Amino acid sequence: MSGLGMTPTKARDAVPADTEPLARLWYAGWQDAHRGVLPEELAKVRTYEHFLERLSLAPDHLRVVGTEGDPLGFSLCDGDELNQFYVDARSRGSGLAQLLIADAETKLAERSVETAWLACAIGNERAARFYEKCGWHRACIYTSQLVLPDGVFALDVWRYEKRLAQIDG
Repeated sequence: MSGLGMTPTKARDAVPADTEPLARLWYAGWQDAHRGVLPEELAKVRTYEHFLERLSLAPDHLRVVGTEGDPLGFSLCDGDELNQFYVDARSRGSGLAQLLIADAETKLAERSVETAWLACAIGNERAARFYEKCGWHRACIYTSQLVLPDGVFALDVWRYEKRLAQIDG
């Protein structure tokens, strides 16, 4: 069954069958959100193979929505950071992004994170509006150190934060 049939009602942990479709989703989402906003130097190294490799190194906090092998979106948390958050363009406006970010916030709170944060590319207004609608606030501009094949690239980004309700164990 294709993920287009029904909007999922909950997130799940990623499974191996999700890896290649997630890399395609991530690649397409990165290009859509960042082309023209971020330097071309970054776009050149953000290939499908790059995202496939990053997924193979991802921590255990990779959550997806959609059927196995046909994910419609994912979140990746690392420590107190919502490190990656992408939803397939075909699912925009479906409520799936709100479901997925609420799941990520819950998972962070379950790990006793009090204030979560995420980085948003300066100029990615669509994402910024979404985060703000979900209760995140722009805390500052900070410089992210991105590791590239030929060294480190310093990139100013918007830092968003959200205080999370604590979940009793």
